[in-house]
Amino acid sequence: MANVVSVNISEKKGQMKHEVPSIELKIKHGIVGDAHAGDWHRQVSMLAEESVDKMRVILPTLVHGAFAENINTRGISLMTQPIGTRMKIGDSAVVEVTQIGKECHNDCAIKQAVGKCVMPTEGIFVIVIEEGTVKAGDEIVILND
Repeated sequence: MANVVSVNISEKKGQMKHEVPSIELKIKHGIVGDAHAGDWHRQVSMLAEESVDKMRVILPTLVHGAFAENINTRGISLMTQPIGTRMKIGDSAVVEVTQIGKECHNDCAIKQAVGKCVMPTEGIFVIVIEEGTVKAGDEIVILND
């Protein structure tokens, strides 16, 4: 079973995301209270905990949100989900994959510390299709298998 491990936000751009008890997903916005919210194709970022674990071998002190991810997951291969994939998260939220990976900032603290970063190749971005609250422990279901 795939599930949410943590949810993370940053109130200001340039700050590291920090774990919060829950997030509210809004259509044409993304996450209420997150500095990167907006009506664009990268409303919410997701990263598999399995990807973070690869980096924890090198940097054991990594915390949720260190890669600027909003949602950490376990039990789902995010990077293999094609663009257009829809996922239900928790009781009511539905998101759609719009981008896989991204260009890494050269000033990324993790890349500077260890020479590589997993978000550019293994993270994904989604838009909100149906609104809802998401929290750690919520189940993730692929809707269009």
